[in-house]
Amino acid sequence: MDLLTANDRAGEYPDSYYAAAAAPLPRFGPARGAVRCDVCVVGGGFTGLSTALHLAERGYDVRLVEAQRVGFGASGRNGGQVGQGQRVEQDDLEALVGLDHARRLWKIAMQSVELVRDLAARPEVHAQFHDGIIHADHKAGYVAHSRAYVEKMQREYGYEHAQFLDRDALRERVNSPAYFGGMIDTRSGHIDPLELALGLARLAVGAGATLHEGSRVTEIKPGKVATVVTDAAQISADFVVLACNGYLGGLQPDVARRIMPINNFILATEPMSEAEQAALIRDNVAVADSKFVVNYFRFSDDRRLLFGGSESYGMRFPSDIEAKVRRPMAQIFPQLANVKVDHAWGGTLGITMNRMPHFARYGANVLSMSGFSGHGVAMGTLSGQIAAEAIAGQVERFDVMAEVPSPKFPGGATLRQPLLVLGMLWFALRDRL
Repeated sequence: MDLLTANDRAGEYPDSYYAAAAAPLPRFGPARGAVRCDVCVVGGGFTGLSTALHLAERGYDVRLVEAQRVGFGASGRNGGQVGQGQRVEQDDLEALVGLDHARRLWKIAMQSVELVRDLAARPEVHAQFHDGIIHADHKAGYVAHSRAYVEKMQREYGYEHAQFLDRDALRERVNSPAYFGGMIDTRSGHIDPLELALGLARLAVGAGATLHEGSRVTEIKPGKVATVVTDAAQISADFVVLACNGYLGGLQPDVARRIMPINNFILATEPMSEAEQAALIRDNVAVADSKFVVNYFRFSDDRRLLFGGSESYGMRFPSDIEAKVRRPMAQIFPQLANVKVDHAWGGTLGITMNRMPHFARYGANVLSMSGFSGHGVAMGTLSGQIAAEAIAGQVERFDVMAEVPSPKFPGGATLRQPLLVLGMLWFALRDRL
């Protein structure tokens, strides 16, 4: 048993709202036999599909292999929030890597959101980008930091799209008694993530990339010409791009030491009226709160509340996902205690120790980008563009990301999961105290 099959059926999308609402693409056939290409991309989520698209647009012969369906993993299951900045706030990044490097990371993060905006505007992507994310403070003691952070970003980074919200201003926008203040970022936003992934697939194929589904990679043989081995093919490539994130397994041991898979869960309510939607969240913005185990929520285009919350750290999902997510939803919105839920699903994402993405080269011709830590809609998509640049010889942005420290999880293969569970339980307890 592994993450690709522990909770899902082979070749099928999960029972999510996104999968139920989307028109699926025709299946892409598996890779077979001996194949030669310029670049082989492993993984069919945002990162892999974006890599295939941007390389094909540059004229490379690209083969993408996906063990399940394109958009099957976290890319097609997540909360759809497209957040500005890196996963770590700028003041923490400045302490971690220095001011100049932190400023370059901020610029890259801004480019990631703009890329998603631009892609959403293309006719092949059947998803609308909606403006606005609110970051809500669940403790009164956090509000002063939110105010100071907005002022810092305006003063030092010239970022005018963020505004501080006191308790009353936040309550006007998010009708919940749970929050004490926060900020709104009007240049961030939200989107249907599976439709974005499917749109990237259409764009990649249109640019000339070849996609293969049902092609699980079992081995990568290094060399001047690397060989990607699946159960039915041997793909020889000048470059290999690993875009597996939480589903990497043991395919690249060094990456696996730095990326930890965890599970997160979402539910979708029945559709609501415009008045009911506005009574919960005004102006159709998305919301994420300050808890370590984050609650995040937004409305779909057909006015369902999509509420994400709770985590688990083993391989299997809980038997009753709906009940697991209803608890935090009812804490945030007590008025929804009895709302009907139409879908509840889980997914696996990859986190890093410091919550910054892990970019690395292995040898001269294997690139890996992963560990987006819940911030992958924008950064995962941009990382594909960055990988294409690096393969073409433009390495500046890749190096800016790769130079961020990426520590290994303590405990090795045996103890890292139990240690992660202990740490997460502590932070979850701290949220409640």
